[in-house]
Amino acid sequence: MPVVTVPIVGLAVSTPRSRLVSFDIRNQPFSFQAGHAVMVGRHGQSERRPYSIACSPEQAVETQQLELLITVEPDGMFGPHLDPVLPGIMLDVEGPIGTFVLPPVSIDGRVLFVAGGTGIAPLRSMLDHILRRRNGPRVSLLYSARRGDEFAFIEELQRHAAAGRIELHQTVTRDESSAWSGRRGRIGRSHFEVVLHDPGRTVCVVCGPEPLVSESVSTLKGLGVPEEHIRTEQWGK
Repeated sequence: MPVVTVPIVGLAVSTPRSRLVSFDIRNQPFSFQAGHAVMVGRHGQSERRPYSIACSPEQAVETQQLELLITVEPDGMFGPHLDPVLPGIMLDVEGPIGTFVLPPVSIDGRVLFVAGGTGIAPLRSMLDHILRRRNGPRVSLLYSARRGDEFAFIEELQRHAAAGRIELHQTVTRDESSAWSGRRGRIGRSHFEVVLHDPGRTVCVVCGPEPLVSESVSTLKGLGVPEEHIRTEQWGK
């Protein structure tokens, strides 16, 4: 598997529990498909961990940067395989890896993205890739987070929704504050009934914690989505 050594050039707070880390790849051409992941670790050490690429291939070409959405520890640290994460620090990036890529979608079909937490990262890559098509499918996004302030890329997604480019539905699972006025509860049948308009002709792409993925797949099948139309990526607790 190819390994490139690249510097960190950007570090931004995405949510209280995640950071968007950008790498300079201008001198290291890096080819990947929307949805792919990479293994990343400090330069010269053996430990590397997988992260989904959060930008589309087209974005990477335009910016000459690769973006990863990385969860941080309660103390704000990234873990011994990455820290210190600062601009200029060199990291080894191995990949691309994985089979979780955007499946073929017909122009007159639909795509439903289902994201839990940082599962939005590869779906953002796929979403941007689709939206660059002159004639693309209709796109919906069902996005779950623990709290109202934990939706990564939400301003970007809301702009797409306001422009009529996507249909966006959000729900929180642990936020009891009055500041959140949207839907609450884990993604379930009632959420899918709102966003799933044509089950037989919708490609569903689900990414998030294992319980969300397994329950979503079961519900989607029950609502008439063919099994071959469902793509998933999951992780443990």
